[in-house]
Amino acid sequence: MNPIGLRKPTYSAVLFLVTTACLVGSAGADAQKVQTWLTTPDRTNLVARQEPVRFHRKDAASPVIRVNDAKTYQVIDGFGHAVTGGTAQLMMKMSPGARHALLEDLFGNKSGQRNVSYIRVSIGSSDMNESVYTYDDMPEGTTDPTLAHFSLAPDEAYVIPVLKEILAIHPGIHILASPWSAPNWMKDNGKPKGGTLLHEDYEVYANYLVKYLQGMSGLGIPIATITVQNEPENPKNTPSMVLTAEQEAEFIGKYFGPAEEKAGLHTEIVAFDHNCDHPQYPIEVLSDPAAGKYTGGSGFHLYLGEITALTTVHDAFPGKDIFFTEQLVLPHHGATDLGIAEPVAHVMIGATTNWARNVLLWNLAADPQSGPHTNDGGCPVCSGAVTLDGDNVTRNLAYYVTAHFTAFVPPGSIRVGTNTEGVDLPNVAFRAPQGGHELVVSNTTATDTKFWIEYDSRFAQMNLPAGAVASYTW
Repeated sequence: MNPIGLRKPTYSAVLFLVTTACLVGSAGADAQKVQTWLTTPDRTNLVARQEPVRFHRKDAASPVIRVNDAKTYQVIDGFGHAVTGGTAQLMMKMSPGARHALLEDLFGNKSGQRNVSYIRVSIGSSDMNESVYTYDDMPEGTTDPTLAHFSLAPDEAYVIPVLKEILAIHPGIHILASPWSAPNWMKDNGKPKGGTLLHEDYEVYANYLVKYLQGMSGLGIPIATITVQNEPENPKNTPSMVLTAEQEAEFIGKYFGPAEEKAGLHTEIVAFDHNCDHPQYPIEVLSDPAAGKYTGGSGFHLYLGEITALTTVHDAFPGKDIFFTEQLVLPHHGATDLGIAEPVAHVMIGATTNWARNVLLWNLAADPQSGPHTNDGGCPVCSGAVTLDGDNVTRNLAYYVTAHFTAFVPPGSIRVGTNTEGVDLPNVAFRAPQGGHELVVSNTTATDTKFWIEYDSRFAQMNLPAGAVASYTW
């Protein structure tokens, strides 16, 4: 996050089987029903199940959303939130029973639970930590090029116990790890905020990241994906570090990629991890022959630029993955309603319809003062998907934004085609590994809207209230 230059946020394994309601036997396919889970801005419905609607074999007039699963796009890895150091600290201050109940609600796959399938953690502290640390902090003026003092101990009080508890509930969860900064002694300014990586320490930092991956794996915490720098063009966070595309390409291609390969690690390296206003950055990294060999994909935030930047990079490198790694989702200032339609349309639907394999929101939990966060560069407005005040839990906008995906789109689902006629309703559809379907539709207008879902020449009529979001499954 960039709290100093922060603009209003852009709104603009265990498999959870998609719930279906099918009559079998002589009734045939025409008896199949669409299940609906609805969230309305007045909060009277919060991912609430509605009466099922039967498919019929009859033509329907516009408006229609046609779902075409013969047209396929990317595989989905999952949806979720950042489990920051501050999130973990607040959770570890809860009573064990209250914490476990919350984690079961978030990561469990039973009926009514959210089945969050992807999380992001920081390598060392992020700006949503009480204080700054890395895993090899040294007294000023001293260095540790052999990493003799490397230790994951700073994460042992909060982060590691919470991750282990999450993994016990959801063993197959995907974890993305991102560093906010290298240790001070590896940087040209010797400080946690800003500066860049000293060239003579590229190899040392590569080994540092390898030791992190090995250490977490040894604790039973596998890291699926890693970015080499959070927001590499932002020097305003505490901590933060600037890397140009040229620097990142050299670091990945000549140092980190080979070091990970030598160590026998298979964590996917993800370039960039920053805003949609600069798609040329990941294109430059992926264009570098050495870096491109080791880099599996690119990560994006949406505080600047347009979400279509994801497609720009995908089209330049269709064989590389696209990830959506961070977005803070807040209500409009002064709003009294939930305001769910816009963030679902612009972030969740926007990212997935532009090739993202995941969507991660920032961040999972904060206290009532939007903390903890670091001084002089921490984010003072970063409220969580949940607010934690001791054992008291308040579920906020971002919790419901992801819930329309996490509970119904399991990892391994494939995005499929949709074609909208006669209605402006942002939407995205998926086919689950077991064959079920989900369609997420957002009504960003001020008018209740009737429309038809068409699938396999069958039609089901729906009514989506103004400002509402629905997940339809069959």
